[in-house]
Amino acid sequence: MKLNHLLTSEKAHPGLLLLIALGIAAFSLLLPGRFLTGSTFMSMAFQLPELGLLTLAMFIAILSGGLNLCIIATANLTALFIAWVLLRWMPADAGTGMQLLWLFIALTGAALIATLIGVITGLMVSRVGAHPILVTLATMMTVNGIGIWLTRGAAVSGMPDVVRALGADIFLGIPLPMWLFFFTAGAMALFLGKTRAGKYIYMGGSNINATWFSGVNTHRLMILVYVISSLLCVLAGLVMMARFNSARVGYGDSYLLITVLAIILGGTDPNGGFGRVTGVVLSLITLQILSTGFNLLNISQHFSLAMWGALLIVVLGMKFFKTRFFHSRAVRRSTLLARQAGLTKKKEV
Repeated sequence: MKLNHLLTSEKAHPGLLLLIALGIAAFSLLLPGRFLTGSTFMSMAFQLPELGLLTLAMFIAILSGGLNLCIIATANLTALFIAWVLLRWMPADAGTGMQLLWLFIALTGAALIATLIGVITGLMVSRVGAHPILVTLATMMTVNGIGIWLTRGAAVSGMPDVVRALGADIFLGIPLPMWLFFFTAGAMALFLGKTRAGKYIYMGGSNINATWFSGVNTHRLMILVYVISSLLCVLAGLVMMARFNSARVGYGDSYLLITVLAIILGGTDPNGGFGRVTGVVLSLITLQILSTGFNLLNISQHFSLAMWGALLIVVLGMKFFKTRFFHSRAVRRSTLLARQAGLTKKKEV
């Protein structure tokens, strides 16, 4: 394989792999005996899944050419519903099997709520023609308001054993939330790469009008995108509830910027139509390594948040100049080829 092909391949992601290696090496030198430990990597494995699931929810919306600002609000509202069902209706002396049954019932109800949010969002974007930013901003405010009204802003805590086990147990040396994230990411990659609906999502993100004229019902496609995005939020809300042993409106608010950063850093086009789940996963690992290293260095969380914003600006700027560079190079090549073709015709005459 040629080096040029490796550096430009969608599947290689050499830049992210290099960032991961550099991050591990730098923090290992700055934090000898503290960063490169099993407990540190286990902590990262417990922290990454909730951000990862939220990022996948944002990823499919951006891939379709839209945006979903309501991911965190949806995750928190569905987590509150799950907590309400388990604490209000499940018998206090329920065994493991009964707890799993009630958890399934609660997840089913939460999935229905998420589906309703996704259908409303998709209809507003596709049928009404409102911009996804405005639609999801409105749904975010509505969902947050409902959650605050129902709970008065307080946390609902005291989850049953099966929920706490999801947030704390380990299987084959890997936390259960990480297994859930890997399974979801794999299913998302297969859906987008191997199914007809997944290919239509790429088409719609590239050119929604051309997709419509090619015979695809883009209204249904947009509804499907936002329903999937909302359903992924249910899983994220469950993981957050399991890790914090509580549910509350406001959990994970700082994740919204980081999900967008992870998606753009992973190589996804912010305008839609291009992006891979593998790139998103690698960028999440990169950001988790950086976040953990900064925490161990006692760097302020406010400074870290500012740094994430600055990094997003830098990545977007680099993408812009890279696009301009390749565009201008293509124009120069086409002009040169046209001139050469003109000279050849003159010689033949």
